[in-house]
Amino acid sequence: MAYPPPNFENFSGAHDFLVEQQTINVIAGSQYLSNTGGDLITRLNPIPDASHTRDRKTSPPDSACFPGTREGVIKEVVTWADAVDLVPETREEEVGTTASALVVYTPTPHVYWLHGFAGCGKSAVSLKIADIFEESGRLLASYFFFRNAGDRSTMKRFAATLASQLASALPATAPFIETALRTDLGLLSNSVSLTRQLERLVFKPFQEAMKEDLPKEALAKRPHIIVIDGLDECDDRREVEEFITCMLAFFDEHPTIPLRMFIASRVEQHIRERLETVGVRLGNLDSHSPLEDIERYLQASFQIAATRDRIIRAYVRVCGSWPTKSDIDRLIKHIRGSFVLASTMFQYIIQPPTQEDPRTPMDRLPLTLEMNGLDGLYAQTLARSQHFPHFHDIISTITVLRYPLPIVWIAGLLDIQAFEVVRVLLNLQAIIHVPGTDVEGKVTMCHTSLRDFLTTESRSGFFFVPPSFHLHLSYYCFFSIFERSERLFRDYDWQYFDAHWRSFVKSTACDFINEIEQFKARQPLLVNRLPYHVFLCSMFFYTLFRPQSRPSSDSSYLLTKCTTHLALAVECRDRRIRFWLEGGLPYNLWDDGFGRTQITEHTYQTLQCDLQGALTAMHANFPEILECQRSSPETKKEFAISRGHCSGIDVFNALTWIVARARFKWEELRMTPPPPLELLLRVHGTRLILQL
Repeated sequence: MAYPPPNFENFSGAHDFLVEQQTINVIAGSQYLSNTGGDLITRLNPIPDASHTRDRKTSPPDSACFPGTREGVIKEVVTWADAVDLVPETREEEVGTTASALVVYTPTPHVYWLHGFAGCGKSAVSLKIADIFEESGRLLASYFFFRNAGDRSTMKRFAATLASQLASALPATAPFIETALRTDLGLLSNSVSLTRQLERLVFKPFQEAMKEDLPKEALAKRPHIIVIDGLDECDDRREVEEFITCMLAFFDEHPTIPLRMFIASRVEQHIRERLETVGVRLGNLDSHSPLEDIERYLQASFQIAATRDRIIRAYVRVCGSWPTKSDIDRLIKHIRGSFVLASTMFQYIIQPPTQEDPRTPMDRLPLTLEMNGLDGLYAQTLARSQHFPHFHDIISTITVLRYPLPIVWIAGLLDIQAFEVVRVLLNLQAIIHVPGTDVEGKVTMCHTSLRDFLTTESRSGFFFVPPSFHLHLSYYCFFSIFERSERLFRDYDWQYFDAHWRSFVKSTACDFINEIEQFKARQPLLVNRLPYHVFLCSMFFYTLFRPQSRPSSDSSYLLTKCTTHLALAVECRDRRIRFWLEGGLPYNLWDDGFGRTQITEHTYQTLQCDLQGALTAMHANFPEILECQRSSPETKKEFAISRGHCSGIDVFNALTWIVARARFKWEELRMTPPPPLELLLRVHGTRLILQL
């Protein structure tokens, strides 16, 4: 392999200094030459908590193989990864002969797909595989997807994160990665395909680093490995498909490359139909009976709990061993091979008593046998806090956040005190990780199955988190933007309020209007918040320019309701209304594209009436803002707004132009009744453009 010259080891720990016009950089203790002088890892900007080395308590999944468990499947994977093809040029259809036998050479598949049901231990096995090969120096990278974990649940930084680990594990690849970044300046942008990123940042650098050893030296060495866990938890199915296609194409083109790819996921159709193919070894974790492993885990865990819990120790002194062999057997039968159920049940049984739930571990054990698997356990645990104020909002927020947040950030979004969030969460530690402090650490679900439970009404019932909560969270984020000028959680608000709005529209498109009306009915209870009229006016106007995000209802609804809520908003003398009128929405929320809306005589009359009301209210409450405005003549065929600055006044001026322009057009046509007019809305360059 192309490793740095050994004499550079004399500079261990040094970095960024020149030797004969070269810059020496250090990645994870290994030196490599660079002519750029830049920090490769900084430029790649990897996701820090995506690998197997992350803190699993704050960055789930928090899964690890209990000592002595899962040995069968681990041995199977290690054997596959260790295999060295002695005759790499021989294809599967080619046959060699000996004096006594007919031999068919079949190359070892480059890809191993371990699949199984939710909670069967796939992530724990992935972690163990990564640890084993890291110890032997053959692990190139690991990536653990997790749903609703920000970029970890997408492919946006997937290739760059793998590349950063690759450069650290195999420094000979670093110069090739640097060259790719230098010659393709947009390589890390979202406009570049995932295939190109993977080829130039991962596959080709590894291939180039191996060239000096191939074909003879590398064949005697065991392959390197990349571990990918939770591929089903990536939100973008199209890019998952692209990743698999790119990976398999690379291995088809380079059958002798000493690289293995271990992938673990649930059996999702878009993954299955691409991985069930030649060149992929299939491993079904469900076929490896885990009963003995679960028994070993439960026995050891209860023994440890007994040494720490005074109540259990006191019970054992009087009544003998606990739990009994019979208890363990019944638990194992009830668990049905699910490691996550075994772990969650154990945590539920031994959790400390509370005033609301004073039961002891001995009381809880038989109760778990009556629960309907994880669903029953989740419902029973959530019930411990359901009586607290803000319970539903807190649980719903944790469920639908784009990535986990600390306690104080959650409290800030909901405009409540941090202690109110803590009070709800402390009773739920069997299923939700609660950080040790309110400011540091993030609130995370212990397993993805809890989110699945909460977002499926037929399973969660009272605890169901409906898609419409995205609307509420979008409003909470929007409110926070205009409520405070300095806030810890500002970044989340500005980045994701529109994402939650789009999620709401997409999931409730067929019932959009009804959901909006229910939202409005609830708002009087939130007396301290920014008036919801401001929020709805902005979001209706914003959605007009996002045709791909529109509800199925007539777009004229968005236009007329936008005007109605504008009039209601400016009737308020709230200081935040002035901020909205002058400040507006964040920059660059709109994508390039266009939409159409019909302006009928009825729509025109509605707009005209509401705009007159808005004008009257603005003269009364914000006269100095109106004085600074210049109207756009109705003879002008288009009206433009800066894409980077769309304030309440911009919305007012745009609506005013629409009404004036429609009147002018009808006067020109002199037709009775006035025919519908087509309003075109598009985003172009740095401007939002209306044409009528």
